[in-house]
Parts: sequence; structure tokens; C-alpha cells
Amino acid sequence: MPDRPSHVAVLISNPAMPAVDAALLAAAKAALPAASEPRWLNEGMAAEIAFEGEADIAALRGIIGDRPVDIAVLPAAGRRKKLFLADMDSTMIGQECIDELADYAGMKAHVSEITERAMRGEIAFEPALRERVALLKGLPLAVVDEVIAERIRLTPGGRELVGTMKANGAHALLVSGGFTLFTARVAAMIGFDAHRANVLIAEGSSFAGLVEEPILGREAKLAALIEMRTELGLARNETLAVGDGANDLAMLGEAGLGVAYHAKPAVAAAAQVRIDHGDLTALLYLQGYSAGDFVTV
Repeated sequence: MPDRPSHVAVLISNPAMPAVDAALLAAAKAALPAASEPRWLNEGMAAEIAFEGEADIAALRGIIGDRPVDIAVLPAAGRRKKLFLADMDSTMIGQECIDELADYAGMKAHVSEITERAMRGEIAFEPALRERVALLKGLPLAVVDEVIAERIRLTPGGRELVGTMKANGAHALLVSGGFTLFTARVAAMIGFDAHRANVLIAEGSSFAGLVEEPILGREAKLAALIEMRTELGLARNETLAVGDGANDLAMLGEAGLGVAYHAKPAVAAAAQVRIDHGDLTALLYLQGYSAGDFVTV
């Protein structure tokens, strides 16, 4: 057992389907060099194993097999982060706001197909956004209130994630390629300190089919991370970012811990950590928080 372990392996399942048990932890421990006894973060749902040396993540995933369990291997030092940047659509909420708006214009299928291609990185984000926004021309602004009330659902664990990090001194920024009409409301509902997104242009009480330039996309998300990190005087290692789409990749790569959350395949493959099964409390377990530490805003 290492006195000062260099790394930690964290195993996490969805709270709705607890799948981390003693047998799985024993098998994982046996595959790790100089491993400590597992520590429960939330019995049945999340645990961590400290160890010394290098780990074969592919072998660990092989041990997990088809169980609905995520695994991450992280440096043992500096796990708790002081700056959190999060994507909104399909990350902090379960929907894509522009797709839901398009549904009111009778164009959801068409717009959703463009959204999916953009999030997979198959087409450039900025022109894809302009094309989708143009289809909203003439739609009443009041539709936004209906979409938020009837369609938008917060991703489970989001309030606990932001509340716990803020209670421990972190700054939280919602940064989205979506729209301020939504990020302002969602940020307030979850407890973010601030939000950044694109601005839809209105003509009277309807959408003009235009978005203010420059568009907040991949590079703007990266710039926001660097700007906030500098403003707060933080090291790169003290930052955490989460997202699901191709326009999140630069931000995830620059963060001390970049997490692909239920992400598109190319994003999941490129990120430091992928969460395919857990809810957003997984990001707290990655930082070493146990369920008893959770704070809800």
C-alpha cells in the first residue's frame, strides 16, 4: 500500500442503477500496482482506489465489462478544482434548446439533424448555427417561456455539482454555444455564478432569424476558460470543464480535468475522462467528494 499514492482509480455508476460492488472493486484493485483498500464515496454507486504507478485503463474497462460503470484514472494530487466551466445543451440540461425552438416552427427534424452533425464535428459550428437560427425567423419570442417550462429539464446531479463546488470555494461559469435567453434562466436555476452564450436578434416580438456576431463557439469557450483562469489567478490544474459536443473539445483539452459527459463518440474518445453512465454527481466523485459532502443550491 503506497504512503503517498500517485494516482487514484474512480469507479462510478448511475444512482438509478447502482453497480459498483465489492467483487468489482476487488478485481480492479488486483489490476492496479501497489493499490490501497478501496474507499467508498457512495456505497454501491461510487468508490476510489489509490495506487502507485501506471494503470492500463483498457484492462480496467475490460474488468468492468458490460456493467453500467464508468472508470477514470486521475493524479492523486490536486483533485478538487476551483474553476468549473460547463456546456449547457445535452450537458447541464437534457435537451438542445434550438431543436426545441424549431419544433414550434415545425422544423425540429431538419434542425436536429444539423445540430447532431455539428456536435459530432462533421460540419463547422458557426455556419451551422446561422443556418438553424435563420429557420426561426418570425417565431414569437414568447415561445422561449413555453420551451423552458414544458421542454427543458435539468440533468440530474447538476445542482449538487455546482452547489458543492461553490461551497468549497470554486467559481462556476455556464458557457454555451446556445442562447442567452436560455443560459440566463438555466444558470440561475442551477446556481452558476455567471453565463455566456450567443444573443438572438429580435424584430419586435419575434425572432429576426439572426444571431449577433461573433458567434460563441469552440474558440470562444476555450478563451473563456483561459480568461477566467487568469482572472482568478489559478493554475491550469485547478480547472474543470464538461461538455458533450465537438465545440467543447478545445475547452476540455485546456482544462486540468476535461470530462466528456454522455458525449458524441469523437468527443468521448478525445477527452481525458468520459462519463457514459453516471449523472453529474460523477464529477464530484472524480474530485474525491463523497455523497456526505454534497451541497444542493
